[in-house]
Amino acid sequence: MKRLYYRILCVLAVFALCGTQLITVCFAENYDEQVARMQEQEAQTQATISDLEKQTEQTKAAISALKGQREQTESSVSSLKNQSSALQNKIEGYSDQLEDLTEEIEEAESAMAEVSSEIVSLNQRIEETRSEKEERYELLKKRIKKVYESGGTRGMWQIILGAGSLQDFFNRYEYLGAMVSYDQQKIAEYRALEEELSRELTEVRQREAELDAYQDTLDEKHGELSDLTEEVKSQLDSTNSSIFAESGKLADYDNQLVALDKAMKSLESQTAAAQAALAKQVAERLALKREDTSGAYSASGSELEWLAATIQAEADGESYTGKLAVGSVIMNRVKSSAFPNDIKSVITQNMQFASYRSGKVELIIQKGPNSTCVKAAQEVLGGARVGDYLFFMTKYYADYYGISEYTMIGNHAFFYRWVTKDKAVQPASEEEKEEEEEKAEEKTEEAPAEEEHHEEEEPQEEEPEEEESEEENQEE
Repeated sequence: MKRLYYRILCVLAVFALCGTQLITVCFAENYDEQVARMQEQEAQTQATISDLEKQTEQTKAAISALKGQREQTESSVSSLKNQSSALQNKIEGYSDQLEDLTEEIEEAESAMAEVSSEIVSLNQRIEETRSEKEERYELLKKRIKKVYESGGTRGMWQIILGAGSLQDFFNRYEYLGAMVSYDQQKIAEYRALEEELSRELTEVRQREAELDAYQDTLDEKHGELSDLTEEVKSQLDSTNSSIFAESGKLADYDNQLVALDKAMKSLESQTAAAQAALAKQVAERLALKREDTSGAYSASGSELEWLAATIQAEADGESYTGKLAVGSVIMNRVKSSAFPNDIKSVITQNMQFASYRSGKVELIIQKGPNSTCVKAAQEVLGGARVGDYLFFMTKYYADYYGISEYTMIGNHAFFYRWVTKDKAVQPASEEEKEEEEEKAEEKTEEAPAEEEHHEEEEPQEEEPEEEESEEENQEE
């Protein structure tokens, strides 16, 4: 009977052991299936993030190219405006020269009119003198003819000898001599006057020719300047048309840049939302089975430098515990299966640490991290942990995303799981934002080297544009 009892107990024990193993196997199969399903979702989210990042890079390249084209066009517009101004000045200079030439032409025309009038007057005087000379000459010829008709010299002597007295004789003799001399003198005077007038006429005609040539020169210059003015005006019209066209391009570029900027913000918002979704997915997977991320890590000198520099970039103004907490997050990630398994890869993982993206970490590496942060890094590498946290962000964003379980260390909220409340806290009001900014400014004054001290796991699900700038203000 006892043997039967023991046999039954053995059979029951065997069945119990098999059942436990079966339950364990089933649980393991369910766990593996759930993890595989979650990892598949994470892979899909990561693919979405990669696609969004690719679109973001393409949009950045388009913005950069468009800005380059806009700068070239702006430079072209500036150059064209300078050219337009130069052409306008040239036109004004030509206008002044044309005015001066017009005055000179008017003066030349006035001088020509005077010379022409003088020529007419001289011709008239020459004709009058010539006519008087001819008249005097004809009168002299008539007298001489009459004398000869009266017997020539004998007739002249008869007139003289026909005098009734000696006084009459002398009177007749003087009268005849004076009359002949007067006629000869007048003829000589007319001839001299005619020659003088002819000389004056020649000089005036020479002046007329010079004035005529001068006026032709002025007219030629005036014509050339008029042609140049019209040519420059045509260039000015063309330049102004180009300015109008290029200014239109600038306006078009501005519109395109506004559209691209809007697209960029949308992509950034979508990427932030996808990052938040990925972080939640990873956190939910890790929550199925809490990983042991404790223990020391054998780091190279370069890894120690990267860890210390990131601690300084994220928590330089925090307490020593705050520095250890940031270092703990980095090393917990190194130890976790959800993140890269070396320090530098964790720090440089895409869209994770803002201090790395901004270039601050590498700047600190160039100068060398301070001794306090190096010490904190060494302690964390030696196995010291403040907690098993995998994420941290400012309290503002922890509340904004509705993170329900976090621990505040200094100004950062640290947590392991991305567990949210039923209703996320609404974004802070303008007054609350101002208070946050004032606190950040006061902290910066106390610790000037403290900037951007929040880890990149601050995914922004469809976060408004002003919240993006707020995030930057919250980064220390």
